[in-house]
Amino acid sequence: MTISPDGIVSIKHLTSMALLSNDEVIGLIKRAQAFKHQQIKPVFKRQFFVANLFFENSTRTHKSFEVAEKKLGLEVIEFDAASSSVNKGETLYDTVLTMSAIGVDVCVIRHPDEHYYQELVDSRTIQSAIVNGGDGSGQHPSQSLLDLLTIYEAFGTFQGLKIMIAGDITHSRVAKSNMQMLKRLGAELYFTGPESWYSKSFDVYGRYVALDEMIEQVDVLMLLRVQHERHDSGASFSKETYHAQYGLTHERYKWMKDTAIIMHPAPVNRGVEISSDLVEAPRSRITAQMTNGMFMRMAILEAILNGKA
Repeated sequence: MTISPDGIVSIKHLTSMALLSNDEVIGLIKRAQAFKHQQIKPVFKRQFFVANLFFENSTRTHKSFEVAEKKLGLEVIEFDAASSSVNKGETLYDTVLTMSAIGVDVCVIRHPDEHYYQELVDSRTIQSAIVNGGDGSGQHPSQSLLDLLTIYEAFGTFQGLKIMIAGDITHSRVAKSNMQMLKRLGAELYFTGPESWYSKSFDVYGRYVALDEMIEQVDVLMLLRVQHERHDSGASFSKETYHAQYGLTHERYKWMKDTAIIMHPAPVNRGVEISSDLVEAPRSRITAQMTNGMFMRMAILEAILNGKA
């Protein structure tokens, strides 16, 4: 991975936030902002092909990448896991090997297995660049980068911001990507939610607190979706109980600073993590995150193609 003197980022793969330097993150943020404000229009010297291989359900990430790819003028190769040779027993490795062999330059992949990408990037045969669209409960780097863009738009810095990550932290790949990078960028991190959904391993990044202890002080409240599909049967809470104890209620919203912002990677469980009519409240940046996701994914893809060039 490199960054040129004029701030242009080049990367070979994007699988984890840990692989990006602080300068590369800021470079991607600046590039995404330039796309958003129509200050640049990339022109590639050759035709590039990209395939979106999604083995878990997705609306925002999948379609955001697809729109970003088309805005960049890339050739998008259709792929439907339900009708692919995966149903004949083909492995992910062989699927990507096929894509590489027919000339696909970039594979954007979401898969339920953590670290699925390791054997792909280690392969001497596969030439396709790998962009991790989410690996189980592991990492979600493109979501983290769009979250960072959204925070940077609001505050122009990360240094000293009080950021609370609230909810289903153990199962959240978004939380894991964000806590690593936000800590490095100088933010003060706090975690809250059911204690049974928190791991002491996160203490190296921040401090576990009660939601009401910090709600009046935080600059950013990052809510997380309760991932019912990753819990054992009976391990979850009722909607009403979770919302009252750990969700953003109207009362808690009133306690927040006027300058604070609310974030959520979506899809939102309305009435669980957040009261339904607060999703589009003045302090909410949930819709802005979706918009920023497309521009950030343009910046990611451009950086990947810079690396291939």
